[in-house]
Amino acid sequence: MKYLCQVWFDGAVLSARTKEEKAELGTNSLNYDKALAESGHLIVAHALQPPTSAVTVRVRSGETSVTDGPFAETKEALGGFILIEAKDLNEAIRVAAGIPLAKLGAIEVRPIHEFGAK
Repeated sequence: MKYLCQVWFDGAVLSARTKEEKAELGTNSLNYDKALAESGHLIVAHALQPPTSAVTVRVRSGETSVTDGPFAETKEALGGFILIEAKDLNEAIRVAAGIPLAKLGAIEVRPIHEFGAK
C-alpha cells in the first residue's frame, strides 16, 4: 500500500540551526532516502521551496483567482514529502519515524486512495 509522509516543520526552528547542523540534516535526509530506496520503500521524495514561494489557486463560479502565499496561516509549513510503499500503517509509521526532520517537526502519514481499487 502507498502512504504519503508529509514533512511539517517550523521554518524558524530550521533557520536557527547552524550551517553545520543544516548540512548534517541534509546529508542525513539524503542518506535516509537512499536507505528507503534500497529497502524498496521509497517511491519518490522531494523537499519544497519555502511557503513564501507558494501561490494558492481557487476557482469559484468559473473564475480563477490566484493569491500569493500558502492558504493556511500556520506556524508549521509543509516542507516536503516522501511517497512510500509499506505493507501496512504500522510499517509506514516505522518508516516515518526514521525521517530525520521528525526530530524537529512532525510527519503526517496518510494512505493513498487508489481510484478504482477494490
